[in-house]
Amino acid sequence: MRNQEKIFVIGHKNPDTDSICSAIAYADIKNRTTQDKKYIPKRAGQINEETEYVLNRFGVQPPGYLSNIGTQVKDMDIRISPDADKSISLKNAWDLMQENSIVTLPIRDKNGSLEGIITIGDIAQTYMDTTDSYLLSRARTQYKRIAETIGGTVAEGNEHGYFIKGKVLVGTANPDMMKDYIEENDMIIMGDREEDHLQAIKQNASCIIVGMGIQVSEKVLKLAHEKDIVIITSPYDTFTIARLINQSIPVKYIMQTDNLITFSTEDYTDDIQDVMIKHRHRAFPVINKRGKCVGTISRRNFLDMKKKKVVLVDHNEQGQAVDNIEKAEILEIIDHHKLGSLETMQPISFRNQPVGCTGTIMYQMYGEQRLDIPPKIAGLLCAAIISDTLMFRSPTCTLQDKMAAGALALIADIDIEKFAKEMFKAGSSLEDKAPEEIFYQDYKKFIAEDDISFGVGQISSMDEEELKRIKEKLVPFMVSECGRHGISRVYFMLTNIMGRSTELLYYGEGSEEMARLAFQMEPEDGVFHLEGIVSRKKQLIPALMEAAQFSGADYA
Repeated sequence: MRNQEKIFVIGHKNPDTDSICSAIAYADIKNRTTQDKKYIPKRAGQINEETEYVLNRFGVQPPGYLSNIGTQVKDMDIRISPDADKSISLKNAWDLMQENSIVTLPIRDKNGSLEGIITIGDIAQTYMDTTDSYLLSRARTQYKRIAETIGGTVAEGNEHGYFIKGKVLVGTANPDMMKDYIEENDMIIMGDREEDHLQAIKQNASCIIVGMGIQVSEKVLKLAHEKDIVIITSPYDTFTIARLINQSIPVKYIMQTDNLITFSTEDYTDDIQDVMIKHRHRAFPVINKRGKCVGTISRRNFLDMKKKKVVLVDHNEQGQAVDNIEKAEILEIIDHHKLGSLETMQPISFRNQPVGCTGTIMYQMYGEQRLDIPPKIAGLLCAAIISDTLMFRSPTCTLQDKMAAGALALIADIDIEKFAKEMFKAGSSLEDKAPEEIFYQDYKKFIAEDDISFGVGQISSMDEEELKRIKEKLVPFMVSECGRHGISRVYFMLTNIMGRSTELLYYGEGSEEMARLAFQMEPEDGVFHLEGIVSRKKQLIPALMEAAQFSGADYA
């Protein structure tokens, strides 16, 4: 359907399998139950190996990358500009601007690329300069444009030729006096006297303009033809012709071409406001992704700017959301985490359930809407549940998750245990990755009491030896990473799926004390060994949050 409103469905930064697969599934649900809107799945970060394996396994394209949900120039009411190339006359440009009620006219080439701009002020300034008799020749004005501007026709000569040398003058004196001031190649505006016309031809004028709709004699036309002199007839009087003729010059002569201030349709409005205020032009050209000028915007366009509309899945924390989420209009949230810090301007649909995976909620919603689940999406949702519940070993796992995964596995025709091993193996294959890639693969930021901010990353693997190798890479990296992005304490969970345990790495002032208080134990060799703890959401974060309430005042 044409002109459908776009709504983005997106998970958190550093997306995991649940975040990506739930966005794809919810977009499918909404597009099959809504006619006037188009729901588009997006991702707020790079896809990890586990998710990439899952998408490839079921032949599903990854959602497009959306790093910033803030309003862009393309969300503004761009003023579509009429077509205008550099050969049109000032009069044509003026007429276009009046007809379209615009003050700035972009001048484009045949491919739509911007070549320059002309403003009402540029035209007015040229019109007021009445002392330059050589303006038309310096501007290389086409005879056809001259005739159009003065409402006339080319009675003799090549209308596609150009006036390139000489001045413009009014020939009102008698023929003898005209000898003294008409020079070769001049353009002369004349009355009805044939002897004047003949004298201008004798003087080798390049163009004769005859007003008042007067018919030029055959003798004059013949002589003009022999000497390649252009004759233009106009219905206007001499004064009107003289007043209008400067408007026939092509816009390329006066259009602005240097240091143009333009914006891209992809520019964020936060980034362009200061530029607009600094330069204070009436309008600014807008260039699309293909390099074509599509129109103009002005400062008033900020008043009717359309916010992007978004549905959030698998999170409700502002710190985990796509950048500039506060500039978007949140329509819905579907999540399975604790209540976070996001605020909305109006009531929204907020579905939050204590299950192990957003994918489980998606499975329920397909049932509620009485929609068949496509096998590919069933595979994605089953993978999401396996991933988030660590193949049902996480304490976050519920009976609803197990039942949903079983039903989805049947639709997708997969063996859960076999598939889980393949998926986890793909996701934990990190030997060739840089420490930064590993650290941020599944990383989230949290803010506790007294504005204590900390970040927690996690890698889950069935291979204990691989976890040891990852640990060697991460320990020195965490030292350099602490303090970036406003994070004062960093933690990393090395989770052994089969052993149902986690080695918790930590760094930053107060990080050790907060973990010691949270788990009532001492670290060994710079690591907290946490038996039975595999869930960041349900086991680690609540304990650290509670510890922060008591520890903040002591060592924050």
